[in-house]
Amino acid sequence: MIHVSQLTKQYAGRVAVNGITFDVEPGQFVGFLGPNGAGKSTTMRILSGYLPPTSGLVKVGGKDVFRDSLEVRRQVGYMPEMAPLYTDMKVKEYLHFRAALKGLSGRELRTRTGEAMELTAITDVRRRLIGNLSKGYRQRVALADALIARPQLLILDEPTNGLDPTQIRQVREMLRNLTPSHTILLSTHILSEVELSCDRVIMINKGQIKADDTPLNLTRGLRTAGSVYLELKGDDKVEKELNSITAVKKVSIDRTEDGWQAISLRLESNADVRDNILELAVKHKWKVREIHRQLPSLEDVFVELAAGDA
Repeated sequence: MIHVSQLTKQYAGRVAVNGITFDVEPGQFVGFLGPNGAGKSTTMRILSGYLPPTSGLVKVGGKDVFRDSLEVRRQVGYMPEMAPLYTDMKVKEYLHFRAALKGLSGRELRTRTGEAMELTAITDVRRRLIGNLSKGYRQRVALADALIARPQLLILDEPTNGLDPTQIRQVREMLRNLTPSHTILLSTHILSEVELSCDRVIMINKGQIKADDTPLNLTRGLRTAGSVYLELKGDDKVEKELNSITAVKKVSIDRTEDGWQAISLRLESNADVRDNILELAVKHKWKVREIHRQLPSLEDVFVELAAGDA
């Protein structure tokens, strides 16, 4: 669905995107991540045909975004981070206007508008002025605009910005239901949403791709230490015995209450010492009521990659 080869975009005095290459297959849900100024929005604008590249090849659905810009735009639903809306128009009126600009008319226009409003849960505000809506509802109107022409590719730049947790969950479920009939490229700073939603993550920093894999593989390959949290009731040898386990870097007793100790173990990367802990518990007759491994998150991957380029 997306083919990018040696894409470069230069502005006066700086390079925003520096020779990146990647492909996205039809039906994939891809998180496109990076710090502010990394080149994400520039890349997304080029993919949607709103910005020409300085050099390189970019194709969407087999069409070149520079030579076949209009054809590409027909296949793409693009929602920019700061989506421009006509605040003096009513929601339904605005979406009808946008649908007409995208070549829809008559019954098809009305059907698609209704579908988009229902998908984004804005039917109840369809007769209200956009200028009187909350930020969250405005985001939903912009998302409905991106969906209205049933595009093959959805490019979404911070679509949940300004939404409350319930609305974020609703948008996440809606987007998951759109695949595999739609390909989705999503940029967001809510990394937990990417872990829950995306099949694949591309991380970019300083205009270059730094990681490209599934969320699970990225966290598994992280160099940052993991940890284990446990609660137990034992003797005065607990800290010493836990420190003796290979791969344990640090033992921290967070609190003690009624003889129960809440303990955090910092480990070497990719280590799992839960079996070792249970063996010690049996040996010393400790009581254990909770033990779980805390794996690195996508946020940890993000911070480590960004720090590596600092």
